Amino acid sequence: MTTDNSALQQLLDAIAPPGILVGYRVIASGDELALLPEEFGAFATSVNKVRRASGAARIVARDLLNRFGHHNRAIVKSGSGAPIWPNGIVGSLAHDAQIAMAAIAERRNYASLGVDVEPADPLEPELLGLVASRTEMLQIHLDPCRGRLLFAVKEAVYKAVYPLDGIFLDHYDVEVNFSSGTAEVRDGRIVHFRYGIDRHIVALAFIPIQSDAA
Repeated sequence: MTTDNSALQQLLDAIAPPGILVGYRVIASGDELALLPEEFGAFATSVNKVRRASGAARIVARDLLNRFGHHNRAIVKSGSGAPIWPNGIVGSLAHDAQIAMAAIAERRNYASLGVDVEPADPLEPELLGLVASRTEMLQIHLDPCRGRLLFAVKEAVYKAVYPLDGIFLDHYDVEVNFSSGTAEVRDGRIVHFRYGIDRHIVALAFIPIQSDAA
């Protein structure tokens, strides 16, 4: 994770609710070597670009985990592909072509987290109809990236919901409301989200313990 006071880190700090740590790293040559032996097996057949981004995300995650007293922990993938976190921790990993990031929190405060990062470019018009519902299309003027932000929020929501419900979701299974900062999943679960836009779009979805129990 970067240690400077960069614009992107300021953005991450601004969107993170209390108790959630979010960090990032610019993906660099050699980051693939950060994969620990326990982690490498899941990427044995992956191209080096994927290994590099996955290693970068784990560099960030391990830095954040250190702050919670979990030092040099392996973050292996479950059968579904989701990362497995130490006991008492929830988290999420993400990357685009340039940036890798991680978000973590203590399970006593949050039931689950999801994070996504995307380039701050408009979504291709032919894809917008595959992502946005009719109701969301009415809100598209609130999305300065014309659908890319909506896509990022839905990806983050999916990452937050899947560990809890084990349900694979289509984009139409998540209804995003930018005005309220919430998304409703097809089973009625409500997920909160925050986002920021710089040269990248970052979407952070989270389920506080009190909301999960309500």
